[in-house]
Amino acid sequence: MSTTIWLVIIALLVGVAAWVVRRSMVPPSLPGPLASEPEPEPVATVTPSPLLAALSRTRELFAGLFADKAAVEREALEEALVRADVGARTSAALVAEVAGEKDMRAALKAAMLSRLSKHDHRIPLAQKPHVVLVVGVNGSGKTTTIGKLAARWKGEGKSVLLGAGDTFRAGAIEQLKAWGERAGVDVIAQQEGADPAAVSHAAVEAGKARGADVVICDTAGRLQAQKALMDELGKIRRVIGKLVPGAPHEVLLVLDATMGQNALSQARLFKDVAGVTGVVLTKLDGTAKGGVVIAIAEEFDLPVKLVGVGEKVGDLRDFDPAAFVDGMLG
Repeated sequence: MSTTIWLVIIALLVGVAAWVVRRSMVPPSLPGPLASEPEPEPVATVTPSPLLAALSRTRELFAGLFADKAAVEREALEEALVRADVGARTSAALVAEVAGEKDMRAALKAAMLSRLSKHDHRIPLAQKPHVVLVVGVNGSGKTTTIGKLAARWKGEGKSVLLGAGDTFRAGAIEQLKAWGERAGVDVIAQQEGADPAAVSHAAVEAGKARGADVVICDTAGRLQAQKALMDELGKIRRVIGKLVPGAPHEVLLVLDATMGQNALSQARLFKDVAGVTGVVLTKLDGTAKGGVVIAIAEEFDLPVKLVGVGEKVGDLRDFDPAAFVDGMLG
């Protein structure tokens, strides 16, 4: 074969090789315009309510009990209620009411709801100044509750004033001042060890002079055995009542939900001495079982008005009886 022919063949091979290389570098053809394709549906995310999360332990307790469609034994139901901090007396009353019902879960829900729905759970601000006295033992979350309440009402456009009446516990006045600064409200305070009734008097007097919508008075954390301190609550009530007719308009007892049945003894004493009108249940954050709410309603005829489900300012929630029962029983 002549040299010329070989050169032609080589040239053709080189050309074919170059064409193959160029084709391999071209990206594959894309489909039609993206706009013509339907966008994927957004994935719905459901955030569980803080109350449901808070009552998870109790809900698990009853879920096992009602897993079988057969009738639940009375003894097993009563034991579960007691373990949920409902208390022996209230547990026995509930079991007696729902025994023999075909759907015991539904019957138990109805029985609980009837006890929790007897009262108005709101805190209406009908008078000016509306005086709120907050009581409870040390460690219950009393001062934190006051700060959260102040922030809530300030956010609703109300003018709020705080009275630092917990003058016995070291650091309590500074703690309330910190909450006042955080909520953007003024705090009336005196030195540590001052007469709590005098502080409350000054706070209410200042509230009247400034035209405040709400005055919230803190009090010392009272141990049940300290009769002198409990008597002092009566003194505070009398002093406030002389300044504003009908005051205090609300006496909120702050109870730690993790205390279980010990909270009942606190409720018993404070109701008799301080004229409690409602309960704030704090620290309901998954470690508590919550059943004490039912016992408080049954044994003391007191409404739970607020529940604390976390540390944030917005974690102080209005009490919703139906949501609470659903949270307990599923």
